[in-house]
Amino acid sequence: MIAGALKKVSSDSSSVISQIAAIGITNQRETTVVWDRNTGRPVYNAIVWQDTRTDSIINELARNGGRDRFRDKTGLPLATYFSDPKIKWILDNVPGARQKAEKGGLLFGNIDTWMIWNLTGAHATDVTNASRTMLMNLETLDWDDEILKLLNIPRGMLPEIRSSSEIYGHVGAQRNDSLTRSREDFAALLQGIPVAGDLGDQQAALFGQTCYSVGEAKNTYGTGCFMLLNTGEKPVPSKSGLLTTLGYKIGNQKAVYALEGSIAITGALVQWLRDNLGLIRQSSEVEALAKTVEDNGGIYFVPAFSGLFAPYWKADARGVIVGMTRYVNKGHIARAALEATAYQTREVLDAMEKDSGVKLTALKADGGMVFDELLMQFQADILNVPVIRPKVAETTALGAAYAAGLAVGFWKDFDELRANWGRDKEWRPNMDSSVREKLYSGWKKAVTRTYGWVE
Repeated sequence: MIAGALKKVSSDSSSVISQIAAIGITNQRETTVVWDRNTGRPVYNAIVWQDTRTDSIINELARNGGRDRFRDKTGLPLATYFSDPKIKWILDNVPGARQKAEKGGLLFGNIDTWMIWNLTGAHATDVTNASRTMLMNLETLDWDDEILKLLNIPRGMLPEIRSSSEIYGHVGAQRNDSLTRSREDFAALLQGIPVAGDLGDQQAALFGQTCYSVGEAKNTYGTGCFMLLNTGEKPVPSKSGLLTTLGYKIGNQKAVYALEGSIAITGALVQWLRDNLGLIRQSSEVEALAKTVEDNGGIYFVPAFSGLFAPYWKADARGVIVGMTRYVNKGHIARAALEATAYQTREVLDAMEKDSGVKLTALKADGGMVFDELLMQFQADILNVPVIRPKVAETTALGAAYAAGLAVGFWKDFDELRANWGRDKEWRPNMDSSVREKLYSGWKKAVTRTYGWVE
């Protein structure tokens, strides 16, 4: 996703391009691309973050040191989620790839790096995206040579790690054979504009939600669900199944770290109801279907389609619906699907408060699912804290624009960004505590039924 900081608002669409002060990029993290340095053509399709084909690589690494083998350095458990096993898989399985990489002929990047390289010719990433590769050392903010050697990944194919807010290059600095005609036209329109912001999507949302103080948190409700808590200038090791990651780094300022709870399936579960079961025609219809019943009918839907992410990290888990009776209908299934998002968020928040010692007083929410009012109210009820939707719900793009604008002086400082943030709606909890804990206890029991399905 590309976001621009505009010099001024113009009603003339033909002059909009001339009003762009800088471009910020935000991207789906972990998704891995390896391409030819000379032609710019990928040697294989991009491997997305939810892909589990690297499970055997992860299991082999875990045999010597366990799933937390690299956690002290990278803040991450061994999981198919991250980029490094995907790089190794491409080098090991694409004919000729490893030999070409060892000779310096291949480059790696997540989608941010791929976009920056195509637009400017710079082979660069920022600290937030680098922290999701399982190859960056949290303390040095540089690639870790020991891990690179262990996975047999040539350092020369990796991008330069830079801050989240600086000028990486200008559009049009390089033309690549990989550019399609449509992308050439797009790049021509943006010729000369600085690319000055780069944040992984969830960190971009944290930045766009103006969570600049220690203890401020946001949750993004998209395909998956991602809660991030600002922990300040020192990484906080997690003992509760969370990820220690980078929040952002602005120019030469010190890096800011975060704790993250990553949930694989939230909005994707609604898509599954639509595409696989045909219960709804459009994702927006799920709320109306869920409202046809008063509660979940006693069922819980745990969508561990690709295993359980935070706080469990169980790759052998698979999805279940439990508590089924003949009373249950499609409305109950829809409601249980929405509630699953809220329960998973509660699990992450519990772990976050345990690790950080910070008691959350409100949750800033963004992403597509925040317009589902039934879900937002249930989320407030099950967390027992207010849930706040901002005026700009797509805060990933906003965060990228903020980072780019800071780099070129379009915005002065954090105070100006905070003043630009606005509250749209707030949901306050109104559920009795005994009901809350009974429902949550049922969820925790349901989660245990997902364990051990994959040998």
